[in-house]
Amino acid sequence: MIDHRIKTNRHAGFTLIELLMVMAIIGLLAALVGPRVMRQFSGAKQKAAKAQIANFSAALDAYRLDVGSYPSTDEGLKALRIQPEGMEAWKGPYLQQQVPPDPWSGEYIYRCPGDRGDFDIISLGADRQEGGEGEDKDVVSWKGLNEADEEG
Repeated sequence: MIDHRIKTNRHAGFTLIELLMVMAIIGLLAALVGPRVMRQFSGAKQKAAKAQIANFSAALDAYRLDVGSYPSTDEGLKALRIQPEGMEAWKGPYLQQQVPPDPWSGEYIYRCPGDRGDFDIISLGADRQEGGEGEDKDVVSWKGLNEADEEG
């Protein structure tokens, strides 16, 4: 007579120790790689704010060429999209879309005349306060105070 019993294989699955080892390795990798990824993400927001400020600056220069002056502080960056009252020489819109928030969902600060030039455009960074380090550092329109400007 033939034995038709199904043979069970004791080595078909993973042991608890093998699973714990894999989880420990994944945890170590996450602990080593996670902070680096977060630093890159932080730097990306700073770069995005610098790019937006450069775009606003170019649009402001085009506005000035048409109108003869930069928008006042009260008119703000919205003057790049919406014609200010009594501004007959305005040939905008000078931006394709509405002025976006900065990468930290705050508003850009616009001043004309500026403290360091014809105008200032400032993002206060992640902490929404003046000054700061890392992601909290302000991103500004004038040269010399951004990390990229200091390095170059």
